[in-house]
Amino acid sequence: MIIYHTGVNLMHTSKIAITIDADLLTRLDRLVAEQKFPNRSRAIQEAISEKLERIHHSRLAHEAAKLDPNFEQEMADEGLVEDFSTWPEY
Repeated sequence: MIIYHTGVNLMHTSKIAITIDADLLTRLDRLVAEQKFPNRSRAIQEAISEKLERIHHSRLAHEAAKLDPNFEQEMADEGLVEDFSTWPEY
């Protein structure tokens, strides 16, 4: 593991080796040349981060789809019915 010190924050990173398709590498290098990313490492790091975030959200959406909307609404409304009479009028 390599630890870079940039001001106050310490950024823990690990150096890895990957195998990448030549065409994909050409496209990546083009983005770096166009200064969309400062370097290959940052581009790959951001791509992996975005992909993992999408996977996490799709898993969350998949789990949420299992919920019964009517049951969830009943549960949400259950406490409101009892407390409604104690709410102040505005």
